[in-house]
Amino acid sequence: MRYNEFAGQNVSIVGLAATGLATARVLSEQGAVITVYESKPENEVSPARIAEARTIPGISLQFGIHEPDWIFTDVVVPSPGVPRYAPSLRSAVEKGIPILSEIEIAYRLAQCPILAITGTNGKTTTTALLGAICREANLDTWVAGNIAEDAGVRLPLIQASAEAPEEAVIVAEISSFQLEWVEQFRPHVAAWLNLSNDHLDRHKDLEEYARAKSNIFRAQEEENFAVINADDPMVLLYSDRVGKGSRWQFSVNGMPEGGDATAYRDVRGNLVMNDGFGSFILMHEREIPIPGKHNIANVLAASAMAFAFGVEPEDIRHGVQGFTGVAHRMELVAEVNGVRYINNSMCTNPAAVTASVSAVGTPLIAIAGGLHKGGDLSEMARSLAKHSRHIVLIGQSAPEIENALRKVGFDTIEIAETLPEAVQKAAQTAEAGDTVMLVPGCASFDMFTGFEHRGQVFREAVKELAG
Repeated sequence: MRYNEFAGQNVSIVGLAATGLATARVLSEQGAVITVYESKPENEVSPARIAEARTIPGISLQFGIHEPDWIFTDVVVPSPGVPRYAPSLRSAVEKGIPILSEIEIAYRLAQCPILAITGTNGKTTTTALLGAICREANLDTWVAGNIAEDAGVRLPLIQASAEAPEEAVIVAEISSFQLEWVEQFRPHVAAWLNLSNDHLDRHKDLEEYARAKSNIFRAQEEENFAVINADDPMVLLYSDRVGKGSRWQFSVNGMPEGGDATAYRDVRGNLVMNDGFGSFILMHEREIPIPGKHNIANVLAASAMAFAFGVEPEDIRHGVQGFTGVAHRMELVAEVNGVRYINNSMCTNPAAVTASVSAVGTPLIAIAGGLHKGGDLSEMARSLAKHSRHIVLIGQSAPEIENALRKVGFDTIEIAETLPEAVQKAAQTAEAGDTVMLVPGCASFDMFTGFEHRGQVFREAVKELAG
């Protein structure tokens, strides 16, 4: 067990969201003195969350404070939703107080290896898939981080790290927000899947976003593994921060050059592993149960991570073959009057739209929109126009998306005030053999509490159609 450096420390947590609450509980159990600063006034915070926080022994809750004085603080832990440039964090930096993310503390507390995945798209699918592979290999597997595996309930990485035994393995989805304040965070195997415009309402520009992602590799040592998408020039460009670990690359376009090992799809559609000593065929792409070229890349990434961790090829193959996908990601909800309804609420950026609509093999009626997070919408508009015969838009950014669609010559567009109304409009247009897909390309917070809530509303609307 690692030395507990937080016992007796005065830890200030910024934000009383789920991660902040989990961090407060774990560090309190480790013997730290906890103060939580929440910028919202008490009457705007969930009473249930406040009640749960007050069950933590000795906790101090401070509401409506944007810039704490930090007088008695040894370390500051920001919730992922708190921007790097928030006044509270700038103030801590100016005073020389260490700022550590929840995943940094989780790493320092963990007794077992962490396998971590980041990227703009595909993180959840790859994380869930790697978890399934590890379970197929009879490993005590904890799937944690920025992923909701069961009924929309997330297991924060810090909670998994505090509870998982030494013989277990933690598979974690990691966001750029979580990687902003790391020092020693060193996953045994880490993968960076891809990079495209996203979260530019949070990061200053694409370079800052990329540098945050690259932190997943920064502290790795010789015994660690960095798994990198050789098909993504942005990932290759910003992977200069790979530490001393082995560099593995994956590609859907043939065997990549360079790296200590590779996982790739050959011209016959075989998925091939090469560990630097020899090659073998893992499986054929036809054996992958989830559709789309992007999911071939996800399978290659998860397989490379599992193989680097020591999982046998047979267990990798069986884990992939038995994987049925994740909730809110290309999820078939129902078929009504010959029309398929797919919940893809997890599609929250333009690049995800492009990958998703290209994987649908039937005429498409798309439901898109929400809260655009910044960046160019032209690629998303072209993809929707190419693959859709009708589009229904929702949310705050519907006018912006409509404008982008009309610029590329697509005008078969409707606007709906609510998601159930959008489902009704799509159903009125759809014919047998069509697919209606929720493919937002935007964040959900203008209308919903999160993408899970948005996906559930879509499911309920479709079930109402089905009678």
